[in-house]
Amino acid sequence: MSRTLGALAAVVLGVSLVTAAPATAAPAHAFPTEFPLPDGFLPEGIAIGDAPTAYFGSRADGDLFRVDLRTGRGEVFSQGPGTASVGLKVDRRKRLFVAGGAGGDGRVVDARTGEILKSYDFAGSDTFVNDVVIADEAAYFTDSRKSVLYKIPFGRFGALPESHTPIPLSGDFVLTPGVNNANGIAETPDGKALLIVQSNTGRLHRVDKRTGVTDLVDLGGEVLTNGDGLLVVGRTLHVVQNRLNTVAVFTLTRDGSGGRLVTRITDPRFDVPTTVASFGHRLYLPNARFTTPPTPTTTYDAVSVPRA
Repeated sequence: MSRTLGALAAVVLGVSLVTAAPATAAPAHAFPTEFPLPDGFLPEGIAIGDAPTAYFGSRADGDLFRVDLRTGRGEVFSQGPGTASVGLKVDRRKRLFVAGGAGGDGRVVDARTGEILKSYDFAGSDTFVNDVVIADEAAYFTDSRKSVLYKIPFGRFGALPESHTPIPLSGDFVLTPGVNNANGIAETPDGKALLIVQSNTGRLHRVDKRTGVTDLVDLGGEVLTNGDGLLVVGRTLHVVQNRLNTVAVFTLTRDGSGGRLVTRITDPRFDVPTTVASFGHRLYLPNARFTTPPTPTTTYDAVSVPRA
């Protein structure tokens, strides 16, 4: 796998919304709006913190790739364990929390050095640890094959514990065996609960952090078919619908119990995007290309579009 990639020339194609606005030329100082990832990388997750740096995980071998959003230049900075790295989040302490997919694990990596700070074994079989969100008190991971969240509670000054805490899901969430269920995860706007999208049903659930009891979020009849990564900014929820090549945008109530569809974002450069992160006034999404047979030379990239 190639370890370093140069910047692509910035290309602004103009995001297409339900009511699309004409494309406008980017100013000379604009960040690149698309950039390459390593050949054969099989990206899935993306994380961006308060600096213009994006982190990506490989489904091929778990490598972690870091990109400077100002230039599009990137490098593999942490070698993977040989199993997938899927959902990612980075905290203010420059720690990258990584969901381990079918490996049934999660790990915390120093986002500067690539050093593994702590590893957690969540589940041994019939598992797919899919995504993660970082709250003030803990990091929470979804498992798409089990009715459970995995909690890594933080100690004083964000200290990492030696073990995790499982939180069984109950209430409106009903697991369907053999398919991907709980996928993307985020906090509600008030930070008091969690939101998870259930990919196989297209439903959004509000989850009590302490008990794991779930309630369906009232989205006015909207169904989140192929729902994947979630991003909440203020009271705005972004839901990536991967094979639909769409990001659905909702305005939420503060407690996350209800939402109203605002628009859907599409773009001709989308090629099965899976997750989303934001920096400034733009969204960044990796193209997982699930409909393209993967080979060691298959090309991958990430793109950015304006936030709605």
